[in-house]
Amino acid sequence: MRYKSILVCWFAVLLCNATLVYAQDTGEYKPTDKDKFQDYFFEALKQKGIENYDKAIVSLEKCLKLEPQNATVHFELGKNYLAQKNYNNAITSFEKANEIDPTNKWFLVGIYDVNYATKDFVGGIMTINKLIPFDAKFKEDLTSLYMNTSQFDKALALINELNETVGKSDRREAYKIQILSQGKYQSSEIENLLQQIKKAPKEESNYVSLIYLYSKNNDIEKVLQTAKELEKEIPSSVWAQVSLFKYHLENKDGDKAVKAMNLVLESSKIDSKIKHRILNEFLLFVNINPQYAADLEKAVGYFDNDSDINVAQELGKFYHSKQQYDKAIQFYEIANQKSESVGVETNLLLLQAYTDTKQFDKVAKKATDLIDLFPNQPQFYYFSGLGNNQLGQFKKAKEFLEMGMDFVVEDKALEINFNIQLGEAYNGLGDMAKKELYFSKANQLLKK
Repeated sequence: MRYKSILVCWFAVLLCNATLVYAQDTGEYKPTDKDKFQDYFFEALKQKGIENYDKAIVSLEKCLKLEPQNATVHFELGKNYLAQKNYNNAITSFEKANEIDPTNKWFLVGIYDVNYATKDFVGGIMTINKLIPFDAKFKEDLTSLYMNTSQFDKALALINELNETVGKSDRREAYKIQILSQGKYQSSEIENLLQQIKKAPKEESNYVSLIYLYSKNNDIEKVLQTAKELEKEIPSSVWAQVSLFKYHLENKDGDKAVKAMNLVLESSKIDSKIKHRILNEFLLFVNINPQYAADLEKAVGYFDNDSDINVAQELGKFYHSKQQYDKAIQFYEIANQKSESVGVETNLLLLQAYTDTKQFDKVAKKATDLIDLFPNQPQFYYFSGLGNNQLGQFKKAKEFLEMGMDFVVEDKALEINFNIQLGEAYNGLGDMAKKELYFSKANQLLKK
């Protein structure tokens, strides 16, 4: 009897299970609202993941009917609207999420994303100021927003705060330069820099910035005062020497000027434009004080690797223009020695300087050597002809000039000179007919 009763019980259990399964199959089982919410929400995430934003929004709206105050759903709606560039609905959804839960920073980030996408910089400032208590790093964004809304006074104050608390950045320094290009903000920045120097007298950059501002205002006395303070606090500072160099020149203290110049020129911290300016100023000083010519030549050596400007050549041009040919030749020759490749321009200048000093043996030899390197350059044939004519080697001159004439193209002045030198060569050879022919050609070209 016990065994039969056990069987009856097992049968009853199985019957109940079968009935439950049957009820599920026939739809009699009804999921709860919680089940529905989860199904809709996960469907929305799935559809967003494959960029079906419309379907995701439909599912999220079903979620809201079940839980209208669910901040996460409003946030997800905002993200889908933002992906569609439906900015009005996006910001409405993000703002609703933030209204429900003001403690979640990501809801504010969503609002800021819309501000940024729509270039609503004023709205962005309001949003960022709410985000900063969550994360101070958002102050970086605030500097950009102040710049975009031309609130330069606030931007400058915030830049100085961040420079002091987290260190400088290239972007903030660029903003600062832009702001300080407007004179009305320079006074407040000078005061800020003076305070920073008091707090940190060993921070070189503050002195440099202060010197720059004083220079812009032509306040030379304060430039020198600041440079001397910098030199006192940081004796190794090359930036102090940049300002003191000019001071030494004005005081005609050449020895101190040379010392300052050499420190600047050998420093990798100083921009090449500043170095070129210093060298130019020293060149003018040496022109009046030639006893420092050796220091000038040494200074040129600091520019050996300068790929932008051939400094020795430029110095040669300077002396050439002043008809100081010996010095011009000296620097043209230095330029040739220090250049990795022989330059056409430098050598043409050198040949002209040799000609101006009547060193025709050097003209002839140098020009002839250069023809081997530059066989298509007619100017070198011309100088070879000129040099050989002056040395009385008329046959050589004629040969080089006739070869070079073939390379003269649309250069009237050079063609005239070729004809004159050919006339001189034939005159030396005693061929009067050809002499007159080439002189006549030169005259005809002169009349055109």
